Amino acid sequence: MKLSWLIAGFLLALLIGLRHEVGGDWFNYDGQYLDMVGAPFAEVFERGDPGYVLLNWLSAQFGAGQYMVNLICGVIFSVGLLAFCSQQPRPWLALVVAVPYLVIVLGMGYTRQGVALGLAMLGLVGLARKSNLQFVVCVALAATFHKSAVLLVPLAVLATPSGRLWTALWVGVSLAVLYWVLLADSVDSLVANYIEAEYQSEGAAVRIAMNTLPALLLLLLRKRFVWQPAERNLWMIIALLALASVGWLLASPSSTAVDRVALYLIPLQLFVFARLPDLLGGGRDARAWVLVVVAYYALVLFVWLNFAVNSFAWLPYRSWLFQ
Repeated sequence: MKLSWLIAGFLLALLIGLRHEVGGDWFNYDGQYLDMVGAPFAEVFERGDPGYVLLNWLSAQFGAGQYMVNLICGVIFSVGLLAFCSQQPRPWLALVVAVPYLVIVLGMGYTRQGVALGLAMLGLVGLARKSNLQFVVCVALAATFHKSAVLLVPLAVLATPSGRLWTALWVGVSLAVLYWVLLADSVDSLVANYIEAEYQSEGAAVRIAMNTLPALLLLLLRKRFVWQPAERNLWMIIALLALASVGWLLASPSSTAVDRVALYLIPLQLFVFARLPDLLGGGRDARAWVLVVVAYYALVLFVWLNFAVNSFAWLPYRSWLFQ
């Protein structure tokens, strides 16, 4: 791995991990940390997502506050993101695409789901290499930070071009175990909190539309893609899921439920836009399309910073290093 890539990962982890009072859920997460101060280890697995709660418990033992939790989460997220970006034909362009929402909003705001998505991206790298085991293990770990990650497990079967019967068997058993361990006791509360309460997320339609654009591009330009053996099924399915989320959003009483699941489809943006310049042009034309992609995501960041109702929670950026 190039030194520049390692430096980028190091800086990204520090940016995410050592932020101070940045992100819409900062104070909620701080409350979860304070709940673990003085708590016995036996209670770790009784208070929500075990992976995240365990990090809070360990940080409380050292008196390191939320910073140690966020730093570890930032490292996990960054490793997953950079591993995924490094597999793209234009890795730096994929990273640029990730910055406005994946890094700033998700990684620095939705800490638990940010870690879950980072691990899921690491799993997608394995799945593209025909390593279903790596994918399922990564998703299982992701589900210990945010239970919704369990919904990704069936991709291991759907994206497998051959040997589906055996894959369906062991993946189905894995899914059943994950459901029993992580979800069985929380299904009623999740339905009540997300569906029956009809929670709404500001900007959910915009975020889903951002997944819809690369989904349409992938489907329209699929014959131009240079597919790796295990990639075609995987990304076609993810593109179709992105399109299906539009209908789900229109039909669902809770846009929050749709929004939280659709977050796992964001890697589609990185996959498609890192290839778009080479699909639509070569030489100078490719460079022009790179600028178009960068300008598009610069516009996304500008609009979010200036018009999102909750962007104030990210402004100004503050770091523990400068407190």
